[in-house]
Amino acid sequence: MPCKPLRLRAARVLAEQGWLEHAVVEIDTAGLIAAIVPQGEFDLDLGPVWLMPALIDSHVHGAAGFDTMDASSEALDQISMHFARFGVGAFLATTVTAPLPAIEAALREVKASRERGLPGAELIGSYLEGPYFTAKCCGAHPVQWMRPLDIAELQHWLDIAGDSLHTVALAPELAGSDEAIAWLRRKGIRVLIGHSDASYDQTRQALHAGAQGIVHCYNGMRGLHHRDPGVVGAGLTSACDIEMIADGHHVHPAAVQIALSCCGEERLVLITDAMRATGMADGPYQLGEMPVTMQNGVVRTEAGGLAGSTLHLIDAVRHAKEWLGLPLERAWALASRNPARSLGLSNLGSIAIGKKASFTVITPELDVVETWVKGVRIVC
Repeated sequence: MPCKPLRLRAARVLAEQGWLEHAVVEIDTAGLIAAIVPQGEFDLDLGPVWLMPALIDSHVHGAAGFDTMDASSEALDQISMHFARFGVGAFLATTVTAPLPAIEAALREVKASRERGLPGAELIGSYLEGPYFTAKCCGAHPVQWMRPLDIAELQHWLDIAGDSLHTVALAPELAGSDEAIAWLRRKGIRVLIGHSDASYDQTRQALHAGAQGIVHCYNGMRGLHHRDPGVVGAGLTSACDIEMIADGHHVHPAAVQIALSCCGEERLVLITDAMRATGMADGPYQLGEMPVTMQNGVVRTEAGGLAGSTLHLIDAVRHAKEWLGLPLERAWALASRNPARSLGLSNLGSIAIGKKASFTVITPELDVVETWVKGVRIVC
């Protein structure tokens, strides 16, 4: 936390009410925004840059050669710093389908690291992606470690992770899914639908039971057919959140446009699904238990399927701006306001009095200059 109040000045500030020119944002000693003044005295002039709400990556496995499944404080520290260098102020550390001891170790480390705090982007908690998926839509999740839904086992994860367990993804065609979804929601855990061959009706039923969104829409799920709308059709036509990997490899730009047309700007959530090869050179890597290879920045399994991404969220915003024809402030909201709302983080996602002083500082060309996390300037 800052040791004393600090007033920042930037050429432009994207405040909750819109753009402010040459505005001053005051940060208190608790790392919260105390005031926003259109023009006024300041302690630090950031120069001809734009102060934006911090980007929030709500689905990320790793970066810089490290992965959540490494289950080490060093891994989470390095991931935290890497994404802070690229404008991310908060993230959800995401697991993959793996043997139970590996998942347990990852959840324990996320809990411990969240409690001690990380040096870069803030760690919101853990996102259990698997093992409750279906083999037909496995993606880069090893089929041999997939499991049936079991509320006793879900309680085991909760016992390990405590309140750091934030999100669970599952396939709603599994037996007992409605009961599991309702149980998780009663425990305050967000539930998403993914890696699923569910029908339109099964998906709608899961959403009715309390599921809140679709994991990396279009990927790892039954697609849209005019006689079989599937998971995609149910997600795009329901009042739920839609994760989107806007890297140009996972989803065609036109498909992103279709999703936006269906679900609107309020429900589209940009994610990266980034894994340990992010920011690294081409070559062999590991995603959980699975060997993968990155070539020209694209990561694939031995069978040729996509295995996470090497996307940075600032580039997803850039793509959304270009592909969808959105002004910057609206494209930015897909990676700040929307994930904050989806994650239930009322103190992040916009620049407003009382919220955390977490910012992304960019040039007009959308190059990240620096990141602030809860009032602290991250030295990258």
